[in-house]
Amino acid sequence: PILAGGQEPFDAIMQGVAALEEGQDLVVIAPFEPVPLEGVLASQGFTYHVTEHSSEHFSVTFHRN
Repeated sequence: PILAGGQEPFDAIMQGVAALEEGQDLVVIAPFEPVPLEGVLASQGFTYHVTEHSSEHFSVTFHRN
């Protein structure tokens, strides 16, 4: 809903990530693969898995290790 509303979701995602405890996941749903976000969170120690449901529907599960 954030992107559809024309807003940047990065701050909201980072707030969600900050609230995760070890072993918890955050799922991001987007109309594209958020490659820059994957890089940012990977550099912070997260692992992630991308599922491409269609060319305009991706879900990325980020896991706090």
